[in-house]
Amino acid sequence: MPYAQRQAISLCGKAVHGWSMLAHGDRLALGLSGGKDSLSLLWLMAERRRRVPISFDIVAIHVEMGFHRVDTAALQRFCAELGVDFRLIETDFGPRAHTSENRENSPCFYCALNRRRELFQAAHALGCRKLGLAHHQDDIFETFLLNLLYAGNLSTMLPVQPFFGGELTVIRPLALMSADLTRRFAQLRGLPVQPPCCPSASLGHRALMRQWLDERHRENKRVRSAFWHAISSAGLPGLPTPPTTQRQSRSQSRKKG
Repeated sequence: MPYAQRQAISLCGKAVHGWSMLAHGDRLALGLSGGKDSLSLLWLMAERRRRVPISFDIVAIHVEMGFHRVDTAALQRFCAELGVDFRLIETDFGPRAHTSENRENSPCFYCALNRRRELFQAAHALGCRKLGLAHHQDDIFETFLLNLLYAGNLSTMLPVQPFFGGELTVIRPLALMSADLTRRFAQLRGLPVQPPCCPSASLGHRALMRQWLDERHRENKRVRSAFWHAISSAGLPGLPTPPTTQRQSRSQSRKKG
């Protein structure tokens, strides 16, 4: 098995197990944009479903943002190959985000807010209490910097995040994976990655944070592990904690016993 595939499977498994993301009988809705990250997540979760001793269902949901540049038939074929149900939601959020209707927010904020609402509603309608999103470690870092610099708080995306009093839980199984790893994995597997369809995809503060982080990573390969250790060991409620390892789980079980 190629190294990138072994690494991706290992890190995804470590996240799912370490943060107790899934349980037997879960029905998982998965946001499928068609980008390298969401396609990688879908493949990895379908592969995990095949390997692990628990049973869970997966429903992939694609929210068409209104640009009609995504080959949804290709996404549907990919889901069929993996034995995953595919649902399509048509919207016009993308074009509307770039009109005078959206005067107060950036196009990215407008689309993200509305897309997430559609995913939440679809997950509820499909009887899914878990929603998988393909945010990776770079997304967690970028969000931390955005919140620090522009919102004045120390918080970021969490690997497991309950909403509506626990009725729906968002999970991020790629939380330990880098953007570079998802890129290499998607290329290795020949995933049907769709081109960016939004004219604002490379603009905004998040793109600036991504560029800044890329520069730091190129300067020093230890930046990533140092950044992760800093935010995951801070002990603040808005920051992730380290995943529990299998060794820690066995130790805790012996103590309980």
